[in-house]
Amino acid sequence: MLGRTYDNQLCSIARTLEIVGERWTLLIIRDVQLGLRRFEEFQESLGIARNVLTNRLSKLVDDGLLVRVCYQERPARYEYQLTGKGKDLLTAVVSLMHWGDEHAENPAGPPRIVSHAGCGGDVREQLVCTECGKAVGQDAILMLPGPALADSPS
Repeated sequence: MLGRTYDNQLCSIARTLEIVGERWTLLIIRDVQLGLRRFEEFQESLGIARNVLTNRLSKLVDDGLLVRVCYQERPARYEYQLTGKGKDLLTAVVSLMHWGDEHAENPAGPPRIVSHAGCGGDVREQLVCTECGKAVGQDAILMLPGPALADSPS
């Protein structure tokens, strides 16, 4: 059984959960991707306690997903912006959103739709082979041992 931390797990998903697995983290990342930047905006959107939000934002900054930027000198006020590392979570956030739309759906329909700014078409995440460029379906994927498992007893 997994505990609160995944230190003994030789698994990329477990390591990722150490960073983004806390209940509020992906919701904060979602809100930043939606354009929210300030503490009060997050608090209003999420209904989260101030101390919990403060801790979450600090951890996201410490983990390099957000950067805290001063937007006002007197009094000092800050906003939060995604770093490249934080922006790289977009595919995961969209994928979780689409999964929820399909498997934990709201009777009124999806709360948000991801649309291509260029043509207005729907945007879907997909798995693509880096060698041939083709979209790869679930049945055509092999999950093989990587370099980290070379010295690990199976």
